[in-house]
Amino acid sequence: MPLNLPIVLTWLRIAMIPLLVALYYLPATTVDMPSRDAWAAGAFVVAAVTDWLDGYLARRWQQTSAFGAFLDPVADKLMVSAALLILLSEGRVDAIIALIIIGREITISALREWMAQIGARASVAVNWLGKFKTAVQMTAIPFLLYFHDFKGIDVAWWGSRLIEVAAILTVWSMFYYLKQAWPVIRERTG
Repeated sequence: MPLNLPIVLTWLRIAMIPLLVALYYLPATTVDMPSRDAWAAGAFVVAAVTDWLDGYLARRWQQTSAFGAFLDPVADKLMVSAALLILLSEGRVDAIIALIIIGREITISALREWMAQIGARASVAVNWLGKFKTAVQMTAIPFLLYFHDFKGIDVAWWGSRLIEVAAILTVWSMFYYLKQAWPVIRERTG
């Protein structure tokens, strides 16, 4: 396993998941809800920034690796899934939205793995729609983790609208990738 700064950042993102979850298990006497939510939103933002930064540094410093290419999306999916489960337990996101986002991630991960096994991974390579979906999702989640008004901004309302947009983009991107893979699927299963 190579060890370089991009991979360390990815491992850091994975290590932040238990921290994020632990914040919601602290007794109410330990930390007040607004502080807890601010810390959780901040932790998620730091993790989201490391997601962008590790990829940028790996490409810039030519430190890409097969292990990094495997670990990075795993870290992203774990981080988003953990945050969505927290938000679901806090009543800040609808179960259907969490199911759509997590279900899409599982479906597309499995599709990409299968396509890679048959040598057709390029047909389901990440495109602009998937990146836009991720950006909206990574913006919505910290809003929903924070959930309190901030300088007159109704953060909960904006977070709810953004996660709805993210769910729509999630379905759209899933169908896009399935459509891209469909000729190969039909050929291999027909």
